[in-house]
Amino acid sequence: METLEKQITKTKNKTMTGAQAVVQSLIEEGVDRIFGYPGGAIMPVYDALYDVEDKLTHVLTRHEQGATHAAQGYARATGKTGVCLATSGPGATNLITGIADAQIDSTPLVCITGQVKSTLLGSDAFQETDVIGISMPVTKWNFQVTKAAEIPEAIAKAFYIARSGKPGPVLLDITKDAQFEKVDFEYQPFVSMRSYQPVPLADHVKLKQAAELIDQSKRPLVLFGQGLILSNAEEEFKTFIEKAGLPAAWTIMGLSALDSEHPLNVGMLGMHGNYAPNKLTNECDVLIAVGMRFDDRVTGDLNRYAKQAKVIHLEIDPAEIDKNVKTDVAILGDAKESLKQLTRIINPNSHFQWLKRFRTLEKEEYEVVINKELNPDSDQLSMGEVVHCINERSDGKSVIVTDVGQHQMVACRYARFRKSKSMITSGGLGTMGFCLPAAIGAKMGAPEKQVIAIVGDGGFQMTIQELGTIFQNDVPVKIVLLNNEFLGMVRQWQELFFEKRYASTHMVNPDFQTIVSGYNIKSRLVEDRSELKDAVQEMLDSKESFFLEVRVGKENNVFPMVPTGASVSEIRLK
Repeated sequence: METLEKQITKTKNKTMTGAQAVVQSLIEEGVDRIFGYPGGAIMPVYDALYDVEDKLTHVLTRHEQGATHAAQGYARATGKTGVCLATSGPGATNLITGIADAQIDSTPLVCITGQVKSTLLGSDAFQETDVIGISMPVTKWNFQVTKAAEIPEAIAKAFYIARSGKPGPVLLDITKDAQFEKVDFEYQPFVSMRSYQPVPLADHVKLKQAAELIDQSKRPLVLFGQGLILSNAEEEFKTFIEKAGLPAAWTIMGLSALDSEHPLNVGMLGMHGNYAPNKLTNECDVLIAVGMRFDDRVTGDLNRYAKQAKVIHLEIDPAEIDKNVKTDVAILGDAKESLKQLTRIINPNSHFQWLKRFRTLEKEEYEVVINKELNPDSDQLSMGEVVHCINERSDGKSVIVTDVGQHQMVACRYARFRKSKSMITSGGLGTMGFCLPAAIGAKMGAPEKQVIAIVGDGGFQMTIQELGTIFQNDVPVKIVLLNNEFLGMVRQWQELFFEKRYASTHMVNPDFQTIVSGYNIKSRLVEDRSELKDAVQEMLDSKESFFLEVRVGKENNVFPMVPTGASVSEIRLK
C-alpha cells in the first residue's frame, strides 16, 4: 500500500481482533449506519458490531443487493460515503449489481465482504468466490486483506478513494483468519496518496479561452449533470448562469441541482427529455457541459450531435474528456472551483431572443404532450397527473426516489424540486429494483425530509422483500406504486418499433395491498381520479410508512422521445 504523505490525528495503540479493528475503523471514519446481511465468513465482524450498537447502527436488509442500494440512497441523500457488509460467495456476488450501479453513477460506497481463510484461497472452498476478480471492472479500487495488521490502513485508504475526486465504490475482501487475528490498532485517516491526484488543477489559459467563447456566444446552452451535486457547486453554478444569462438543461442525474422554477432552467435532456433543449442542442453556437459525461441517452446519434457548436467541458475526470464528444476547450478540475474562476472572468450578458426560442418550443410541447398528460381526457389515470398531484401537495420539497422505466422518466419530467439532493435514481446502469431499498437508505440518512419512492409494478417486485426492512426498522418512507400491469418502457418500444408484439411484458400481478398489509404498512388503492388528491394527502400526512397503489393506464406512452439511433433534433412529440 502507498504510505501516507500526511497524517492527521490517530488513535492510541490498543490490541484487538481484526474484526474489532474493522468496526473501530468505521467509527473512526465517522460512520454511523451500515447496511448488510450476515453469514459465516463475515460473522466475526458482526460479533464485534454487537458491542458498539450505541455508536454504529447496523440495518439488516433482506438481500445483499438491497444493502448496496440502501447504502447508495443514504450516500446520495447525505453526501456521505455509504457502507455495506456481506459474507463471502453468494453474499459477495449479490452486491455486484449495486456496486456496478454506484460505479457508473459515481456514488461513494465502501463495501466489505468476508472471505474464506487465507489458507483456503483458490481451493474452491465452501462459499469461496473470487470477488476481487469479479468486482475489479466495477469498482474504483478493491483489495483483499489477509492479515489483521492491514485492516486499519486498508479501510482508511478505501474511504479516501471512495469519496475523493470523482467518487465511486470500493471493495475490501477480508479473510476470516484476518478477522480473528490480533492487531495493535492504530488508525490514521488518509488525506493524500502518492501518485493519486483526485482533483486536477484548473488551467488558467483554458479558463480564459472558455470565457472568450462564452462572451462571444449568441446562442449558448449549458448542460449540467451530477458533478454539480457531488462538488456542492449549486450556488456557484447559479451565479455563473445568471451572470451570463445562460439557459441551462439537466441530465436526470443533475436534476434538483438547480431550482425547477429558475427562469434559466430550460428542462431535461435526453431520450425522454424536454423538446426545447434537445432540439436546440443542434442550434446553439457554444455548448457548455458541466459535470456530465455525454451519455448516449443524452446525445443520441453522436455523428449528428452539436456539430455546429464550440464545446466547453468542465469535468473532474480526464477520461471523460473527448470520450464521446470532441471538446474545443476542456477545463479539468472540481466544478465548484472551476465555476468560481470562470464566473469571475466572464462578462455580464443576457440572451433574451435566444431564450424566447426555448419558450416557443416549450409551449409547443405543453400543447401536444404535457397538457394531455396532466389533464387526460381518458377515465384512466396517467402517471404524470399522479406525480403532479404529489408535487402540488409537497411543494417540491420532498426527496423523490425512483425505480427504472416509464414512471422514472415521468417523475423526472413532472416532479419539481426546490433543493439539491432531492432526486435519487439509477441513471447509468438503469437498475430495476433500485428504488425501494434506496428510499430506505435515503430516509435513514435524511430523517427530517419527506422521502417518496415512486416505483413501477415490475421494479417493485424485484426487491419487494425490503418491505421487511421497513417493517423491522419502522422506516416512515412513502411508496407510490404506479401499476399498469406491464413492463411499461419495454412495452412502449414494442408498440412503436415491434408492431405491438408484446412479448413477455404483460404482468399478472399479485394483490399488493394484501402483501403490504402483511408487513404492517398502511396502504390505499386508487383506481378513480376522484380519490387521488385525498389519497395523496393521506399518504403525506402519515407519520408512518405508507403504500399508495395507483392503477394507471395500461398502454400510455412517455413522450417526447428520441428514437434509438436518431439525432436529438429528431425528437418526437407523439
